[in-house]
Amino acid sequence: MLDAVIKRRSIRKYKEEEIPVHMVEEVLRAGLLAPSSKNRQPWKFIVVTGRSKAEMLEVFRQGLEREKNSPLLPESAPYIGGAEYTLQVMKQAPVIIFIVNTLGLEVNRGLTPDERIFELCNAQSIGAAIENMTLAATDLGLGSLWICDTCFAYQELNGWLNAGGELIAALALGYADEAPAVRPRKSLEEAAEWRY
Repeated sequence: MLDAVIKRRSIRKYKEEEIPVHMVEEVLRAGLLAPSSKNRQPWKFIVVTGRSKAEMLEVFRQGLEREKNSPLLPESAPYIGGAEYTLQVMKQAPVIIFIVNTLGLEVNRGLTPDERIFELCNAQSIGAAIENMTLAATDLGLGSLWICDTCFAYQELNGWLNAGGELIAALALGYADEAPAVRPRKSLEEAAEWRY
């Protein structure tokens, strides 16, 4: 698996080739094997392809238009262009997997300290599941892109998914049509602090 960690890249260009269902299932199983806080397993994966994908892309586009005029995230307005680019990437990928926090609380709800910790723990668990999925995709020879730009169309996509939880992210899957270089990373000395 360390090989997959080293080879994993965020892929933004995909071939038109479809992915066999068994490979998508392998990626999903990898997500299910992730550790989770108190073993709550707060995730639900919604696989979107074909006609449903076209419908989802339109919902996402509408959400981006609404965000420009009536922002849920006004301080994030400079990043909408990136979300529009992400929408184009999602059009190329044959499979989009939405990750929903089935135990999630509404985004605009004020949280108690206990609820805030609960949300942080669930977010960590879901992050582990998504990372497992990206590594499994790499191991299977697939490209993937962990997408957080769904937040710009949060209301629209969450309503469209109607999954009984809160939308956290999406994962694009497909055969890579690019081979990006490793992006700069912090050095071990910059990122790690040892205390004895």
